[in-house]
Amino acid sequence: MITVLWFLARKISALLLTLLVASFVIFSALYLAPGDPASLLGGKDADPQTIAAIREQYGLDDPLLVQYFRWLGGMLSGDLGSSYIYRTDIEQLIGPRIETTLMLVAYASLIIVVIGIGSGILAALSRRGVDRTVTVTTSVLMGAPTFVVAIILITVFSLYLSWFPVYGNGDNFWDQLYHLTLPAIAMCCAYLAFVSRITRSAVRGEMYSEHVDTARARGLRPGDYIPHHVLRNASAQIFAVVGITVAGLFASTAVAEQAFGLSGIGSLLVEAASRQDLPVVQVLCLFLVTAFVVVNMIVDVVNAIIDPRIARNEVL
Repeated sequence: MITVLWFLARKISALLLTLLVASFVIFSALYLAPGDPASLLGGKDADPQTIAAIREQYGLDDPLLVQYFRWLGGMLSGDLGSSYIYRTDIEQLIGPRIETTLMLVAYASLIIVVIGIGSGILAALSRRGVDRTVTVTTSVLMGAPTFVVAIILITVFSLYLSWFPVYGNGDNFWDQLYHLTLPAIAMCCAYLAFVSRITRSAVRGEMYSEHVDTARARGLRPGDYIPHHVLRNASAQIFAVVGITVAGLFASTAVAEQAFGLSGIGSLLVEAASRQDLPVVQVLCLFLVTAFVVVNMIVDVVNAIIDPRIARNEVL
C-alpha cells in the first residue's frame, strides 16, 4: 500500500510539472503567433491611439513572462479571462459546453471498452474464421478518418433511414444520448479498432506463455486459467492502451462536434481558432492537455493497484 501511495505521489508530481510546462508552451506559442490581438479588438477602423490604449488595457505590451504569470495566476484563481470576440468571460462560454463534450467522450469510451476489448478477446480465443473477420474489420476501421465515417453515418442513418438526428445536442439526458450516438460512433471507430488489435495481441501472447502451458499441463480447464492467468496478466497492457485512447478522444471531439453540429468544447476551439480568439484557444488547449494527462495518470494508478509490481518497479 505504501508503495502505491509513493507511486501516486510521483505521478501527481509529474502531472503538475507536465501541466506547468504545457501551459508555458501553449501561452508562448500563441503569444508568438502572427496577428495583433489589439487590432482584432479595435476593429478595422481603429486609429493608432485606440490600438495603443487597448494594448495598455490588456497588458499586451508587457514582456512574455509577465503576461504568462499574470495569465497563470488567473488560471489558478479561477479567472479564465475574457473572450476577444464574444466579449464575455471564458468560463461562461465553456460551462454550458463541457457537459456535451464529457458525455460524448464517455459515450465513445464505453463503446471502445465494450466492443474494442470484447472483440479483441473474442478474436484471440476463437477459431480462425472469427479471428480473420475481426482482423479484417478492425483493419478497415483503423484507416477510416472520423469525418469520413461521420459523412457515411449521416447519409445512411440520418438522411436515408431517419433513425438519428443530423445535428443538435438534445434536451434531456436520454435525448442527449440519442443525439450523441452517431457522433460517438464516428469518433471512436479508429480507436476501437486499435484497442481491439492490441487486446488480441496481448491475450494471444499470454495464451502461449509458460505459466498458461503449466496450467494446461495440470489439467485446468480454459474457464479456470483464462480469467486468472491470461486476462489478468494482459489487463495492464490493455488498460494502458485504453487510457491513451480515451485521452486522445478529447482531441477528436472537434471533428465530430463540427460534423454533427454539437455545441461542445471541440467546436468552440475550432471557432475560436478561426476567429483568432487567443484567450479562448489558450484555455481550451490547456483543458485538453489537462484531460489527456489526468486520464493517463488515472490509468497508471489503476494498473498499479491491479499489479503492484508496476508501482514497485517504478518507485525502486
